[in-house]
Amino acid sequence: MDPSKETIPHAKKKILIGATGSVASVKIPIIVKTLVEKVGHLVEIKVVATTAALHFFDPKDVLAEVLTDKDEWSAWNKMSDPVMHIDLRNWADMFIICPLDANTLAKLAQGLCDNLITCILRAWDESRPVIVCPAMNTNMWNHKFTAIHLATLTDVLNYRIVPPISKLLACGDLGVGAMAEYHTIVEEIIKEVGVAH
Repeated sequence: MDPSKETIPHAKKKILIGATGSVASVKIPIIVKTLVEKVGHLVEIKVVATTAALHFFDPKDVLAEVLTDKDEWSAWNKMSDPVMHIDLRNWADMFIICPLDANTLAKLAQGLCDNLITCILRAWDESRPVIVCPAMNTNMWNHKFTAIHLATLTDVLNYRIVPPISKLLACGDLGVGAMAEYHTIVEEIIKEVGVAH
């Protein structure tokens, strides 16, 4: 075979998915499952979850490795040990936070970094895309701080927002604040990493 005609396989795109303390984290297993079904042969997926996010899904139900703050701290014992938030920052081609709760939104806008997700983003390579999918109560979504914080994410950090939708929320309120539908999020991820399906 002519070596010049050999096909060089493309490296798999590495997708990091963040889950925060919104009830919309229940969608993490279906988001990952749908991604695996559509483009699993073209991507690698890891999930980073806050402690609060794990209230809404079981990592055993996710078709990907799920990492937490506990994993970062247990992985480090001495100076030569890896620093997980830096390793994940270096590993990922993109980061999508779905859902992004009001608390984490405020942290990101202020540059706080007190958990694995926020530490990864504080160290993030700005040439790589970050997508956030807000999810919160309608009153929280309509709060003045939300608009200020979202503007910081888009105008300063160049994050892309997948806006929430209007529906009956888990708390019983009807209005804007629910995370975008899971299939919309999957399509946004696939579009961003540029893989065909």
